[in-house]
Order: sequence, then C-alpha cells, then structure tokens
Amino acid sequence: MSKKLLHTPEGVRDIYGKEYARKLQVEQKIHEIIFSYGFEDIQTPTFEYFDVFSREIGTTPSKELYKFFDKEGNTLVLRPDFTPSMARCAAKYFMEDQDPIRFGYMGNTFTNTSNLQGKLKEVTQMGAELINDASVEADAEMISLVIEALKNTGLKRFQVAIGQVEYFKGLCQEAGLDEETEYDLRSCISGKNFFAAQELLEERNVQEPYRSVLLKVADMFVSMTSLGEARKLVHNERSLAAIDRLEQLYEVLKLYGVEEYVSFDLGMLSKYNYYTGVIFKAYTYGVGDAVVKGGRYDNLLHQFGKEAPAIGFMAVIDDIMEALDCQRAEPP
Repeated sequence: MSKKLLHTPEGVRDIYGKEYARKLQVEQKIHEIIFSYGFEDIQTPTFEYFDVFSREIGTTPSKELYKFFDKEGNTLVLRPDFTPSMARCAAKYFMEDQDPIRFGYMGNTFTNTSNLQGKLKEVTQMGAELINDASVEADAEMISLVIEALKNTGLKRFQVAIGQVEYFKGLCQEAGLDEETEYDLRSCISGKNFFAAQELLEERNVQEPYRSVLLKVADMFVSMTSLGEARKLVHNERSLAAIDRLEQLYEVLKLYGVEEYVSFDLGMLSKYNYYTGVIFKAYTYGVGDAVVKGGRYDNLLHQFGKEAPAIGFMAVIDDIMEALDCQRAEPP
C-alpha cells in the first residue's frame, strides 16, 4: 500500500525543479502578451455546478466530467473548460455592460477520459475572452494575440488554421440535414474520421451532389486565393456570408502583419457545440494535437441570461512546453 501511495493516478503527474521553472517562464511569456492587449486577469472556481457544462450549453460530454456532490445534494464538476465559466462571470457581473469586456485567465482543467493517447487528464490552460464585440476586428485581434503569444514563448515554426462553422452549417441546411445528422456528421469530421462520415451520409440517404460536397468540405484546406473555389460549392447565404467573413478577416490580419502564420481549413469543426462562427487552432511540430484552440461563441452567454457576442481562445501550457522541448527552443 505504501508503495502505491508514492505514485500519482493515471493521467496526472508531478512537475518540479527545472521543468517547473520553465513552465512558470512560459506562462509569464504568454501572460505578457495577453496583458499587453488590454486583458484583465480573472480567477474562477475549480469546480462549478454541473449545469454550467451541460450538453445544452454544448461543452464536454457528461461521461468525461469529474462529478461529485456537495452536502445539499447538488451535482458539481471539476471544470473541463474555462469558456462556460467566463460566460457565467460576464452574465453575473457585467449583465448591463455594452462595452467590450476582456478576461484573461490561467488554471488547471480536468477531463475524465480513458482514451488518453499520451494526453494528461489534468492540464494547465491559459487564455483570453473578448465579450461584447461581434466585429471582424475582434476576430483578428484574438488570432493576432495567439500568434504573438506563441512567438513570445520561443516557438517559431507554427501555423494557425482558421475555419468557419457557419460555412458547414449553411451547407447542412442547404442539403436538408436534420439536427441529429448534422451533430453526428460534425463528430465524424471533427475527429477527422472521413470513412465514418461517408458511411453516415450513405446511411442517412443524403443525395448527390450534397454528399460529395460535404465530404469534400470535410478535408478542405484552402489558401486565401482558393476561397473562391469554396464559394462556388455552395448556394446558400449562410455559407457565402462565412466566406465573406474569412476574406475580411484575412485583410485585417495583414494589417497586423501575421498573415504568414495563417491558413484556412473549412473542414475544421469542434466537439464544443457552442462555437458559432470563426474558429481556429494553432499547430506546431512535436505535438500531435493543437496547442491553442479558440473561436467565436455568440450564443453561449444567452444560456446565462446575457445577450452578447464573444470570442476567445485557450492555450495548453503542457503541450507548448512539449513543443519547445522537441524544437529545442527557448523563450526569448
């Protein structure tokens, strides 16, 4: 028994010595950029009511949450994700505010998954949320912030892929897909399981040409110049407006001087249902998953009683450190 107690449970680990010193340095470098963009620090509880992360709100599946009860019998969960907590705070403390609200945060998140594949169940995340701003300038501000933050950690070889959820949703609507089929198809595409997506479309009797177009979009990495080709695939206002938004976004990103770090992926979707428009992920060498994820969630605050557009991102500090080690890079 005493030998067993010396080990941590599966999916968590101790960090100490030089590694912990480097982690603190990386956190400081990201915080410098978040602070320089005018974001104020906020701290939310490590656990919240279960309903804050419910399926209706569109966050982590219930089976992946660490759940427990308080003495009154309320179901509580360790936070798997910061964004719903940020939305709750904005609704609670800034209900009447119409000016842009900028939150910056850092803390650990917890995901109870058995499919680890080298991932930890407890990771440190840093991020920022910009609330009460629906403009394309806000989209560009957040993506520029991500790029500058990653550069400040010492990473040089990375790319931010940008997608648009509305392009996919408009195409599903045009194809006449019901809500369940759209949800299942999104799960297949977000997991990059294209064979499952093809099988699903055949089972649900989705007709041509929509079946082929949906499968093509599922794996559509495009350059700025080829967004015109994506425009030709659709005939609905929702998807066309999504392309317009991406073109406007690219023009603002050029003003920031970060366009060399940007690419487009119209097949990019998320397991989080709350994303409504532009979404983005940052990839770098040495890590199998995105080190930063973010996007626009204009309807999420409605779940907490506040009507407000918002966009945000989160960076996984543990993955950024892994990338820095692999690339033998150091913070400047």
